[in-house]
Amino acid sequence: MFTTFPIPSTSSSRPNPNPSSASPTATTQPPRPRQKRSQVTRACDWCRTHRIKCDTNYPCLNCQARGGQCSNDRTSGIRTLPHAFREIERLRQRHKELQEELEEERNRNRNHTASLVVSSGSQLLAPSGTSGLSQSTPSSLADGEGSSQKYWEGIYIHTAKSPTKTWYGPSSLLYFISRLTVFLASKLQQYRPECWTQPNLDTKTLGGPSDLPDKPADEGDGTPSDDPIEAKEYLTPTQEEYFLDFYWQSYHTSLVVLNEDDFKQYYKSLWAGSRRNRKPSALVDIVIALCMQYGIARARSNSTSLKAADIDAGDAALAGRWYYCRCQTILAYELECPTITTLQCNILSVIWLCCASLQNIADNTLALTARTAQRLGLHLSPPQDVSPCERELRKRLWWSIYVLETKISMRLGRPFLLHPSHTSCGLPGDDHEVAALSGSNFAPLGDHITWLSWNLYNTKLVLVARNVYTAFYDKYPDLFNGDDSQTIYDTTKALETYADFLITHMKDLEGWVKDVPNALKTQRQNRGIPFSTDCSPLEIEQFAPLWVQHQRILLELLYHNICTNLYRPFISFKSTSPSPSPAPSSSSTSPVEYCACSCASHAMAATHIMHQVLSTTDILTGWHEAFQWQWNCAMTLVGFVLAYPNGELAQAAHASIGASLEVLETYSHSFAVAASVASLVRGLGETLDQIVVPPQTESKVPSRDETRRNRIPVPIVPQGEKIVGVVGSADDDVGSTGFDGESIANMRDILEASMEMAFAVDGYNSSNMWWPGMEPTEL
Repeated sequence: MFTTFPIPSTSSSRPNPNPSSASPTATTQPPRPRQKRSQVTRACDWCRTHRIKCDTNYPCLNCQARGGQCSNDRTSGIRTLPHAFREIERLRQRHKELQEELEEERNRNRNHTASLVVSSGSQLLAPSGTSGLSQSTPSSLADGEGSSQKYWEGIYIHTAKSPTKTWYGPSSLLYFISRLTVFLASKLQQYRPECWTQPNLDTKTLGGPSDLPDKPADEGDGTPSDDPIEAKEYLTPTQEEYFLDFYWQSYHTSLVVLNEDDFKQYYKSLWAGSRRNRKPSALVDIVIALCMQYGIARARSNSTSLKAADIDAGDAALAGRWYYCRCQTILAYELECPTITTLQCNILSVIWLCCASLQNIADNTLALTARTAQRLGLHLSPPQDVSPCERELRKRLWWSIYVLETKISMRLGRPFLLHPSHTSCGLPGDDHEVAALSGSNFAPLGDHITWLSWNLYNTKLVLVARNVYTAFYDKYPDLFNGDDSQTIYDTTKALETYADFLITHMKDLEGWVKDVPNALKTQRQNRGIPFSTDCSPLEIEQFAPLWVQHQRILLELLYHNICTNLYRPFISFKSTSPSPSPAPSSSSTSPVEYCACSCASHAMAATHIMHQVLSTTDILTGWHEAFQWQWNCAMTLVGFVLAYPNGELAQAAHASIGASLEVLETYSHSFAVAASVASLVRGLGETLDQIVVPPQTESKVPSRDETRRNRIPVPIVPQGEKIVGVVGSADDDVGSTGFDGESIANMRDILEASMEMAFAVDGYNSSNMWWPGMEPTEL
C-alpha cells in the first residue's frame, strides 16, 4: 500500500501562463520580504539575565516596558577594531602633549634653579669686610643678558674652627639673633665685632671620638672603666639589653624605621655561638648609640649638677660615640651596594648627630641618606612583587627621610634636597591591618587610630608646613619689582603685603589641626583647646602608656615650633614697626601685628607645655629635640620683647622667658650645652627686667625665683586684657624707652655670645672632625 504525498505548488516561483485563472488573493497581496533582525553586540544586564532578545535602543524596549534601569548605555565600551585604533591614537597624542608640557615646566624650574645658583655664587665672592647680614646681588648669565631676582638675604658666620664662613638662611635662629644684634648695635651706634664671645665651648677639644680631653696633672689620669661614656669599652650583653629597651618606647614610636620583631630576631642571631661577644652589626651599633644618648640623659636629669659645664667627652650628648664610629666603619663597606639596612643605619645616624649638636655633619649624612633612598627606588611606588609588610616599610622609610630632611632644611634655612615632584610613593598606612604587619604589639587608640597614626599625621603636618614655607619664601622676589636697594623691612607697605600673604597660607595649618583625631591630642583643663595658644593647663591622661603621651606632646610641640618659625620674620626692629596688641583677630590689627603676636603666642604656648610636662612628668626628660625647641622659643620671646617692649603681650612674654629658663635649667642636668644656654637666657632675662618692668613699678607677674620655688604656672595675658606698667617702645629714642646705654651694651654682648651658642646647638663647636683620632677597631 503506497502513501501518496501531495506535490507542492510552484505557482509562487514559476509564472502562471494563464493569468486569468489566478486567484484574487495572489494578485492583491504579494508576499513581503523577510525582515532582517537588528544585531546587538551586547545585551543589557536585565535581558541577559532573563535570556530574552535585546535591541539597540537605550533604554531597550524590554526595560522601557518594565520601567527599570537599563545598563546598556554604550558609552564606555569600544565595539569595533577601528574604534579601538582611533582611541589608541587619541591617547598617544594626549600623552605626547602632556610630555611636552612636563618638559616645559622642568625647563622653567631648571632656569629658576640656575638663577639661584648664580646669585649664591655672587654672594660668595663678596668682600670679607661686608656686614654679616649678606644681601643678594644681581646675577648675570654668561651672555650678560639674563635677568636677576632678589632673594632673601642670609648670614655668613664662622663655625667651629673652620676659616670659611658657613651660610644660614633667613628662617634659621642664627639669622634672627643676628638681626637682634644689629638692632642693639644701631642703638649704641657701634658695629658688631668680627670675633664673638665664646662662652665655655672651646676649653676642651676632642681630637676624635676615641680621645679623651686633657686633664690637669693633679686630677689624675683616667676615668673609671665602668663609665659607659668615657671609658674605651663596649657594653656587656646585659647593658646592651638595658639601653635597647629605651628604643621601643621612645624613638620607635616617633621614627618608624624598624620592624620590632625582625630586629629582635636579628639581634638574637648575632649572639649565636658566643655568650660574651656578638657579631658586628652596624644597625645594632647605631641603635645602641642612640639609646645611650637618651638613656644617660634621662638618668642624669635627676642629678643636682653636671660634672662639667663644658662640652667634652663626658657629655651625655656624646654617649655611645664608640658605637657610632664602629657603625660608620662598617657602613663604609656598603657604600657601593647599599641595602634597606644601610638606609636604616643612615637615618638613625642623622638623629644621633643632631642630638650630638653635629648639625653640619648631620646635614651631609642626610644628603647621602636621600641619595641612597633614591638608589633603592624608595621614592617610587613599592613594587607589587614584594610583601605587604615590606611595601609599608618602604613607604615609612621614604617619608621618614623626607620629613627629617624638611625639618633640618627649614631649621637651618637651606635649600631642600628632596622635591615632591620626584616622588610617586604614597603615604604610609595606619589602619589596624597595617599595624598588625608592623612587628609591634601596641594597643589601638580608637576604632580607626593605631600607634602608626601619629607617624601619618606628623608627616602630613610637615608636608603642609613645607608648602607654606616654600610659598612664603618664593614670594619674596615679587615684592620688589626688580628694586635691589631695599629689603622687606624698609617699606611698611611691602611688609604688610607679605604678612597678609602668610596669613592666607597659614590657614592650611589650621585645616591640619581640625583633621587631627582626639586620640592624638592632649586634652586641656578649664575647657581649654588643644593646639591653641590659650595656654590652658594640660590634662595629661594618668594611665596612658608613655609612648602615647610622648606622641601627643611631640606632635603639638612640633606644630607650635613650626608656627613660631613661620611667623618670626615679622618681628620687626625697624622704627616703623607698630606695637602689637594681644588681640590679633580684631579688625584694627594690621597683618604685621597679627603675625608678631601669633609668633609670640605660639612660643609662649610651647613654653607653657614644656614647663608643665617637665615639672610634673618625665615624658620629655632627656629628649634633645625638645631642648632645641625651647631654646628656639626662648630667643624668639627675647626678640619679641625687645622689639615691642610697650606691647600688651610684652609682660606675658617676659614671664614666659622666666619659665623657659626653668626648662633649660632642667635640661642642663642632661646636656652640657643646655647649661651654657640657660646661663645666656638668665643674663638676657635680667637685662629685660630693667627694660620691661621698671624698678618702681610693682609687677603682677611672679619673679623667676618665686615661680621656681612654688612651681606655679606661668601667667599668660588673656586676649583683650590691658596690662599696666609696661614701658618702652622699639620705635622711640633710647632715652625715652627704658633702653639705657648700659642695658643695651649688656644685651648686645649677651646676644653676641648667643650667636656662638646658637651654633653650639646647631653645630658642635669642638668636633675638629672625628676621624683623625680614631683608633682602629676590630670588627
